Amino acid sequence: MEVVVEEIVAAAADKVWAVMSNFGGIERSAMIQDVVVEGSGVGMLRTLTMAGGGIVQERLETFDPASRTYSYAIVNPDSPLPVSGYLSTVTISANEEASARVRWSSRFEPVGVPAEKAEALIAGIYKGGIQRARTKLGLA
Repeated sequence: MEVVVEEIVAAAADKVWAVMSNFGGIERSAMIQDVVVEGSGVGMLRTLTMAGGGIVQERLETFDPASRTYSYAIVNPDSPLPVSGYLSTVTISANEEASARVRWSSRFEPVGVPAEKAEALIAGIYKGGIQRARTKLGLA
């Protein structure tokens, strides 16, 4: 299945890219207890320890600053997220005057839950990530 979230952020695309492209820059939150990054560039791993238990390990698959896009995959089969074969892509493009379009998409197979529930969970993660970028940019 595919999940796509597209939102407009009221900041220049380069500024949004600077915030959202920091693959290791995920901060602790109510859902994420800890973040550990190993390596750098394509192939780097980030390990997220979830507040409810479990580990999500993600690997940076592609990174292209010229086109403001990167992709990552969940690589641990025991991830608490109800997905398998997960590959996500984030693309930031210039929009109208001083705004950017963020497109965050993924393909995966739902595991142990109805497709609609997996889709809602993943879409919620993306919307939350875009909102955190707005906050970091002083827009929220």
